[in-house]
Amino acid sequence: MHEVDVTQNRPAPLRYKLASIQLLELLMKRTGRGDAVSIRQLAERADIPHGTIGNLLTGEQGGVLADTAHAITAALGVDLLVLFIPLERAEAALPRPRLQVSA
Repeated sequence: MHEVDVTQNRPAPLRYKLASIQLLELLMKRTGRGDAVSIRQLAERADIPHGTIGNLLTGEQGGVLADTAHAITAALGVDLLVLFIPLERAEAALPRPRLQVSA
C-alpha cells in the first residue's frame, strides 16, 4: 500500500532502491545501446544532476524517486527493474520482528 500525501490527498511518490552499485558501474561501461557513458554524460541524458549519479555510485545515496529511476534506466537503455528495486518490495523482504503475545 502506498503512503498518501495528506496535504494533496494523493499517493506519495514511489521510491526505488539501487539494486547494485557494481551493476550501475557495469551498465555505464556498456549501456543497452552498446556505448559507455561517464557520470556527467549519464546525468545529461537522464536530465538529472550529476551529483545524483555520483552519490549512487559511492553509496552515499541508496535510492531515488520513481521519475529519477525511470530517467536513469531510460538513459542507460535498460528496464527499470534491472537496476532498481521498488522500496516497498525491498522493505517487505526484510524480516519483521514477531509479536510476543502473553496469555
